[in-house]
Amino acid sequence: MAQLGGGYVNRLPNAANLALATAPNAGTSCSSLSYDRANTCAALGPTYGALDLGTNNCRLLIARPVLQQGQRSFRIIDAFSRIVRLGEGLTSSGALSEAAMDRAFSALEVCRDKLLARNVHRFRLVATEACRAASNGPAFIETVRREIGLDLEIVDRRTEAHLAAAGCCELADEDAQAIVLFDIGGGSSELVWLSRSRHRRSEPMGASNSCVNLWTSLPLGVVSLCEKFGGVHVTPDVFEEMIGHVGRHLRPFAKRAGAEQRCGNFHLLGTSGTVTTLAGLHLGLQRYDRRQVDGLWMQQSEIDEVTRRLLNMSYEERIAHGCIGSERADLVLAGCAIFEAIRRAFPAQRVRVADRGLREGLLMQMMSADRVWSAA
Repeated sequence: MAQLGGGYVNRLPNAANLALATAPNAGTSCSSLSYDRANTCAALGPTYGALDLGTNNCRLLIARPVLQQGQRSFRIIDAFSRIVRLGEGLTSSGALSEAAMDRAFSALEVCRDKLLARNVHRFRLVATEACRAASNGPAFIETVRREIGLDLEIVDRRTEAHLAAAGCCELADEDAQAIVLFDIGGGSSELVWLSRSRHRRSEPMGASNSCVNLWTSLPLGVVSLCEKFGGVHVTPDVFEEMIGHVGRHLRPFAKRAGAEQRCGNFHLLGTSGTVTTLAGLHLGLQRYDRRQVDGLWMQQSEIDEVTRRLLNMSYEERIAHGCIGSERADLVLAGCAIFEAIRRAFPAQRVRVADRGLREGLLMQMMSADRVWSAA
């Protein structure tokens, strides 16, 4: 078995013969605002891969670097995402269940085949909260390495927070002095206070001019909160209990951030299935469309309205909605409660929605380290 880890790939001799299911967003590129489907940029250098095995999802991106109107970017040539609920039952048992590990194994086999079939040159494969918290997390990672050939790295919370920031910071308002970026996960939620570099205050905020001033990682995500409070039938009272529970965990970080400078352009920047689902509902989409969601601005009143709509929907109605579905119907209100707690701790008139995050951060870091754009 070929060993696939955090560096270069030792490919199987018959890798080219592996079956490949092309992803819906293959052939797109990540720019400062959205994925561009025009494919007008010539790809630079080799092919890169980034895998994120989280508490709820297993997601892979495969991309090649491009220069798009002079901006460092990359074109997505393949992608994969599957809800595996690796952390299901973890809060009560302290360990990954056999059923959850089997689901993750199946998804990881697909990812391995895609990495090989796409002739990926360099990649990084990371696992987050479920594997960090589980007593059998390291043993699971070793079994994946031995049986599937993927060498996953369990990253700490600080790394996870910084990678989310690296993947999303281009969506910050250029005129903002500071923003709060948040990533609501399955087993943890990361918050980052991003501000302009102290040495470049006069320049616009963005990927090349932002720094992490503060960060935190809450041991709460949509799966763990749903298992504690329930997610099928959520009354307004239960919803408020969820918000209060998250708020208590948020207080220390909010207190630390109280001394940080804000301005009139301060806003929140959210990356997670929760905020993208809310955006899809707000837009009235019958089926989720990333092109309409990524980079969308939502006002405070619009978020309030769509959250009320979700609270008034039955479990069956949530299942039937194309932007939610059966796999998220019991989790979405837990995510909304985390989002609402963040909004109360950091009041802002606007939230920008990002359908990007840790995987994009991994890709940008690897490409930057290899100086692929400098050679163009």
